[in-house]
Amino acid sequence: MQLDHYVNTIGRHLRARFGERVHKLPLHANFTCPNRDGTLGRGGCTFCNVRSFSDEAEAPIAQQLDAGRVRADRARRYLAYFQAYTSTYAEVETLQRLYEEALAGADIVGLCIGTRPDCVPDAALDLLAGYRERGYEVWLELGLQSAFDDTLARVNRGHGFAAYADATARAHARGIPVCTHLIVGLPGETPERSLDTLDRVLELGVAGLKLHPLMIVKGSRLAAAWRRGEVAPPNASHYADVATEMIRRTPADVVYHRVSATANAPTLLAPAWCAARFEGIHEIARRLAAAGPQGSLTTQPLAPPAP
Repeated sequence: MQLDHYVNTIGRHLRARFGERVHKLPLHANFTCPNRDGTLGRGGCTFCNVRSFSDEAEAPIAQQLDAGRVRADRARRYLAYFQAYTSTYAEVETLQRLYEEALAGADIVGLCIGTRPDCVPDAALDLLAGYRERGYEVWLELGLQSAFDDTLARVNRGHGFAAYADATARAHARGIPVCTHLIVGLPGETPERSLDTLDRVLELGVAGLKLHPLMIVKGSRLAAAWRRGEVAPPNASHYADVATEMIRRTPADVVYHRVSATANAPTLLAPAWCAARFEGIHEIARRLAAAGPQGSLTTQPLAPPAP
């Protein structure tokens, strides 16, 4: 069952713009995070596995891109995705060097920059706006997770919703599309809170969204709480129900970069269903096929994809 029949996926969006398949190639550029290096705190967010990117070997950007091209053998064009940790957390000269190293390949058509809402200085936004002016596809990916400050404090996020609202407004002022990351099933959160978070993000204006379930991973502080029975991540059916409702409440022009997530053993501790790459996606697609596609609870439902 094709998800992009029911969701405006990033794959669907990129095919419409470039006329062919475009893949995102994840990169590790040796950034850290102010919530790990002592600037804001140490240990990071409670759900974060601080060793989650350690197997990426700190290889040069060009070498990482070459490895990604081999894995993405069905594409001829790519987005360079600075995924690991906080990819705007450096002097702008360093950012420019790294980003332009990634853009040096003729088959690289843009950048996706993953970062925190409180680590987006104007100089970094000006740099990204310059790449858009040169015709590149550019996405600023902001890890929000929840719009509720008590939840953000509970998971040791190190910022509140106001930081997200500020970064989003400054990005929009420069014409930079924002993709917001949200987690379903955070400790203390109900499905209603996930829907309220979505509504608050949509109210501020957003071009893209990433959804994924809370996962308990080795090396995170939540792992100890899970072993004590204090935290339970959502099961596949519960997650699919909440994600489906969120997608149906999202206008069709918003691009979904992700609707679920996976991890592998031994990193993944729970839920077990997240080890299967397509289980969550297929559950969501089945529900959307029955209930209605993205935007079907709004005045802007998704049209079927072009042949």
